[in-house]
Amino acid sequence: MNNKPEIIGIITAMSCEAETIRPLLTDVKKEKIGYGEFISGKLGNTRVVLSVCGVGKVFAGVCTSIMIINFGCTHIFNIGVAGALTQDLDIGDTVCASATVEYDMDTSAAGDLVGLISGINVVEMPCHEQTLGQIESFFLTKGISLKKGIIASGDRFLKGADERLPLAEQFGACAGEMEGAAVGQICYANSVPYNVLRIITDKADPDVGQQYTDNLEKCASMLALNFAEYICSRDD
Repeated sequence: MNNKPEIIGIITAMSCEAETIRPLLTDVKKEKIGYGEFISGKLGNTRVVLSVCGVGKVFAGVCTSIMIINFGCTHIFNIGVAGALTQDLDIGDTVCASATVEYDMDTSAAGDLVGLISGINVVEMPCHEQTLGQIESFFLTKGISLKKGIIASGDRFLKGADERLPLAEQFGACAGEMEGAAVGQICYANSVPYNVLRIITDKADPDVGQQYTDNLEKCASMLALNFAEYICSRDD
């Protein structure tokens, strides 16, 4: 029987994606490890560790490893903003990943599938299905229709349709960002459940950069608040 206490890790790439959550934490303890600050505390009755990892897959992977090894996190959430890869998503829509993929992982010259991660030998890293269902149910109580699908991650801010649509076709992905699959890779390799929750700030349009800038703060805050309420609503 596993009596390990539940400790939820919450990873964001940018401060604006975490700033709504910070003031809600109680019993706060801050700790600097390497480049990052890790804030331990409680969100409602749930023990959590919150960290702003920085943008990109390497930062996200390092942060996830620290949360698992140093803090004993039993479940990792990566939350923040993303860009739509399909026309089925609109700005302000919330997406919960069913799985994540690293679209810029490519050893196909050696005969592998594009996106295959050597060592764990998978393309899609599944998210925790039970938690996905719980999140969907909670969001429905708030009148929010949660979208579910594959989220693609890579070290690149995707521009217009010529960069986004091929990823939707190749991986069946609905949204793109720069951290979720790196969190997924570390969690998958360490048998730690994880989920990725994102809100859409921009679409495959020519003015994608302006869309992102205009919607970043509002969307990030909205998702963080909804996510915090979800964590607080969970049973002890």
